[in-house]
Amino acid sequence: MDLLDKLRAIATRLEPHAHDRFRPFLTTIDSLINPGEVIIQGRRTLMFGSNNYLGLTSHPEVIAAAKHALDLYGSGTTGSRIANGTLGEHEALEQDFAKFFGKRAATIFTTGYQANLGMIGALCGPGDVVMLDAESHASICDATRLSGAEVVWVQHNSPANLAKKLGRLPKLQRNRLVVVEGLYSIRGDVAPLREIVEVCRQYGAYILVDEAHSFGIYGERGLGWSEEQGVLDQVDFLVGTFSKTLGGVGGFCVSDHLELREAYFLARAYAFTASGTPASIAGVRAALAIIGRDPSFRERLWRNVRGFRAGLTGVGYDVGPYESPLIPVYTGPEHITMALWQGLLESGVYVNLVIPPGCPKDQCLLRTSDPITRIRGREFKYRDAILIPTYHPAYLLRTPSAKREVWEDMKRVRAILNGDT
Repeated sequence: MDLLDKLRAIATRLEPHAHDRFRPFLTTIDSLINPGEVIIQGRRTLMFGSNNYLGLTSHPEVIAAAKHALDLYGSGTTGSRIANGTLGEHEALEQDFAKFFGKRAATIFTTGYQANLGMIGALCGPGDVVMLDAESHASICDATRLSGAEVVWVQHNSPANLAKKLGRLPKLQRNRLVVVEGLYSIRGDVAPLREIVEVCRQYGAYILVDEAHSFGIYGERGLGWSEEQGVLDQVDFLVGTFSKTLGGVGGFCVSDHLELREAYFLARAYAFTASGTPASIAGVRAALAIIGRDPSFRERLWRNVRGFRAGLTGVGYDVGPYESPLIPVYTGPEHITMALWQGLLESGVYVNLVIPPGCPKDQCLLRTSDPITRIRGREFKYRDAILIPTYHPAYLLRTPSAKREVWEDMKRVRAILNGDT
């Protein structure tokens, strides 16, 4: 038994790809052309694997706000929020979030991961109970483990199973927290929040909804899946991240419970880390203002999502039944998924690779997204580009003739990317 054995096991698993041009999970982006195109190993590559759903990372107002904050405050805060790390920008952004959601209180965190770590750690401890969906994000699972609270696992998206397990707990106690996500990030499915909230009310449980992937996308005002489901005013704590629609780094929580303001003193992930950099906070403030005043970003995103899903489905891909900005392409065994991922990168298309332990064995997938920032006039060609090199049933058998056919198609893809067609 050796502490390093677990690391050596990963090295052994990745050894077959040690000399591949593109190694799984080690892709380096050299530079950015726009949110939809990047440079990888010196080549223009289409970005179909980003969470930059609305393309706001390069919006002129976001860039200008970040530059101004850099000039005003410098590059960092060098302290936590409970020390010297609270700037006017931090408090202004918290006020912006509270106003945006119509909630009484808001707080921000340095990362989205720390938002879940901080909130669950502040709310729960030994003697408390946390009810977790079986497909919860790693940040939620880690937060619960670190809190010391009892963990009760609930079947994925099952209000009935939640009710059954809440019903087994002692009655008339308010020390249980139900944690779910608005939009789950692997399969792109959403939670039945109306039913889950009703179960929580019936059994006197608090509910925390992680809207990391759904904030800015769902709802009339873009407030997330809770708004879309009509239960925003019944959600006790709504957590989100800056790193998706807002194009920054950080996290937030909003609530009508004014006690949220005292979470600072119990949230170790808040108290013992440096606060968000001035440029990031100012950029997020600008992005939040854009989302609030201009619904066209969401409208364009949904047009892209529906068109992209239709294109993938039309040539035979299994993309699942859920319409969301996260579009899974189910590919089955790991070796096939790995080959398709590498083939796409060779052809100039980046997508995300999902293999065990991120999914069950032989249920691998390529996770895609189609941000709104496509170059006009070439949008449909881009969709053609991602369809061409991968949908070859014979390629899955990896026969020499099929591989030659695929590589000829990849040449066509490069021509599309270079604007030669």
